[in-house]
Amino acid sequence: MFVNEDIRDKEVRLVDADGSMLGIMSAKEAQKIAYSKNLDLVKIAPNAKPPVCKIMDYGKYMFELSKKEKEAKKKQKTFKVKEVKITPNIEDHDFNFKVKNAQKFLEDGDKVKVSIRFRGREMQYTSLGEQILLKFAKTVEEVATIEKKPMIEGKNMTMILGPK
Repeated sequence: MFVNEDIRDKEVRLVDADGSMLGIMSAKEAQKIAYSKNLDLVKIAPNAKPPVCKIMDYGKYMFELSKKEKEAKKKQKTFKVKEVKITPNIEDHDFNFKVKNAQKFLEDGDKVKVSIRFRGREMQYTSLGEQILLKFAKTVEEVATIEKKPMIEGKNMTMILGPK
């Protein structure tokens, strides 16, 4: 954003601090009007023909802008992705243990990436792995939704669950 002396255009369209149009004039003339009001001349639309400049308190404007950005950051929710690894031939107790951990992560508001690693001959039974992942999703469905369906990537099959 160009301010005061940085504005090098011959003609600018000037907007007053209250929003009223003052018309098209030279940049130096607009500068004088801004200085007479103890404010800054700020180029707000550089691509317009002629460029649009506004008379405003630039320091106050930048402060308000940073304040809005901080407020938006506060309202922004960040997700962590926790990973639960299982095997295609997992036992019931181990499966239930992993489900319990995943439920805890989901209740804390984190996403869960469930992955199955196929080793050796297990690659022939990828359909079994998909069934296990869908069973996993069904057991945690009261606290989670499937965000990314089971997909195979190399020797791994992954699925992402998000909190409800």
